[in-house]
Amino acid sequence: MMVRWLYACGFLLALTACDNGSVPAVRTVAQAPDKAMADPAPAPVRKRVALVMKTLTNPFFVQMEQGARRAERALDVDLLVRTAAQETSIEQQIQIVDDMIAAKVDAIVIAPGDSQRLVPVLKTAIDAGIKVVNIDNRLDPEAIRQAGMAPVPFISVDNEKGAYAAVRYLVKGLTEPAEAVILEGIRSADNARQRLMGAQRAMAENPQVTLVASESANWKIDEGYTVSEALFARHPGVTLLFASNDMMGLGALKYLQDTGKTGVRVGGFDALDEAVVEVEAGRLAVTVDQQAAEQGFQGVAMAMRLINEEPTPDVVLVDTRLVTADSLKK
Repeated sequence: MMVRWLYACGFLLALTACDNGSVPAVRTVAQAPDKAMADPAPAPVRKRVALVMKTLTNPFFVQMEQGARRAERALDVDLLVRTAAQETSIEQQIQIVDDMIAAKVDAIVIAPGDSQRLVPVLKTAIDAGIKVVNIDNRLDPEAIRQAGMAPVPFISVDNEKGAYAAVRYLVKGLTEPAEAVILEGIRSADNARQRLMGAQRAMAENPQVTLVASESANWKIDEGYTVSEALFARHPGVTLLFASNDMMGLGALKYLQDTGKTGVRVGGFDALDEAVVEVEAGRLAVTVDQQAAEQGFQGVAMAMRLINEEPTPDVVLVDTRLVTADSLKK
């Protein structure tokens, strides 16, 4: 009995001695470190897209930003919105693009204030690996070619067709001769030229209409007022006025109201909320809805396709529609 007890004690002492480091400890599953929990995968970095517009003093661009913000949420991007002070602040817009290049954004979606002067800085952006999408006002294709750039994807409306439809409606039903004037946008902007051509084409088709003057009011409401004042001083018999955007049209309407001048049919372009109110009141005959928010949305979506190296079309045209008293009743 004593022998068996001593043997058992010796066996236990041997086991204890072996556990002093010669036998590795065994860890259970619960004790083992979880690699996934200890070192989680980093969250994907959101792509940064800059929306560079002309100004926010024009409600059209407020609507454009709203559409871009919708794309920001839908596509999970980081949207940076930058604007110049005024639509004529071209140098400021160039500086904004320079700032976005320095910030190393992934893409720039731009509504350029000028169709030619923005081309060199946008080439710098592209050379830096930044994707560029052109919305609203088209960059000059010849200036792009001369800069050695590939075509830049463009999203907008058919401005010539939209202006033609608006002026055709404006002059519809004339039974006697009428003098007409046009308020143009910035003359170096392609959309201003396209709207001018559409308006001129519609007026030329109607034998009752004589275009007596066409002047730039630079897309601005205050210049719409002052240029209208000068035009009516020179041509008091004018009964038709087409403004190439609603801001200038609202300025013209304010001049007509302030002077008590009646019998003038006025048309605009953009379908701003303020302009639609004037259509409902019967003071504005027609305006053109060019879906600013949709242009903003599509611009950001196109930028993401470029970033992801997906195929993209050179041109995307958003539909326009006339806004008139009759259309608002439907």
